[in-house]
Amino acid sequence: MSGRTSGRAGGLGGRLAYLPYLLPGLLLFTGVIGVPFLMNIGTSFTEWSGVGSPEWVGLENYKELMGDERFWSSFRNNVLVIVGMAIVPTVIGLVLAGALTDLIDRHFGSRTAAVLRACIYLPQVLPVVIAGVVWSWLLAPDDGAVNALLEAVGLGSLAQNWLGDPDTALWSVLAVMVWTQIGFPLVIFMSGLQRVDPSLYEAAEIDGASWARRFWHVTVPQIRPEIFVVLLWTTIAALKAFPQIFVLTKGGPGGSTNVPSYYSYVSFFEKQDVGYGSAIATVLTLVIVALTVVFLRAQGRELEGEDR
Repeated sequence: MSGRTSGRAGGLGGRLAYLPYLLPGLLLFTGVIGVPFLMNIGTSFTEWSGVGSPEWVGLENYKELMGDERFWSSFRNNVLVIVGMAIVPTVIGLVLAGALTDLIDRHFGSRTAAVLRACIYLPQVLPVVIAGVVWSWLLAPDDGAVNALLEAVGLGSLAQNWLGDPDTALWSVLAVMVWTQIGFPLVIFMSGLQRVDPSLYEAAEIDGASWARRFWHVTVPQIRPEIFVVLLWTTIAALKAFPQIFVLTKGGPGGSTNVPSYYSYVSFFEKQDVGYGSAIATVLTLVIVALTVVFLRAQGRELEGEDR
């Protein structure tokens, strides 16, 4: 009996020994994320211009939010942003990682694959503001390079006011997001593929499997954990997308590129309706937390299934 007690005490003491190492991160999380988030929730129950004393209004901001068509429209736009920042880059990054690992690396050497990987990853390290300004020049309606190129190849009829037309603005922003985001999943997937035994590819190739079949039956199953991580990370980034919208379109034209994060910013700083902006930010945060829980549960079930 005393042995069991001492074992439990030793186990508890061992766990407590890690506490000092966790405290700095816990304090930082509390100060940078926890406390501001709780303050934001408190502010969302008030009517406040940012100056003076807030006036308690209870759930009025949330009631107004539920009937706000601009808010729901911004969420619909955000679904497309998730496609542009998460799903499409993940698919393209997965295909490129498979091609660079299974084709380029094996047939042209690791140096060639590394150079191509660096070139594809380059947009990821560019500051978003700089990338946005450059693309706003390229997509300018009068003297932009995209329209000039279309004119040069005889496709001038396809020239558009890419960022100024409600029908093309969101799609143009999504194209920029895809271009910017591809590098992240590519690097993660290529890193994950380093732990895959090359003999699997060689055996599949000897059996006559095409590259597409090797990709589907070898590459994808081997890096499922990385796929979950990339989808989770990029989906959260898409829900928080703000700088691309701010630099390229400022939510316009006519709200066609408005997203919840930008709508919250407008309510905070332009309309000076801090309570309403806080309500938008709170709902967006809860959506992100819910999606994170869903992703983690799905990944947990996937790993349990593999263990069995």
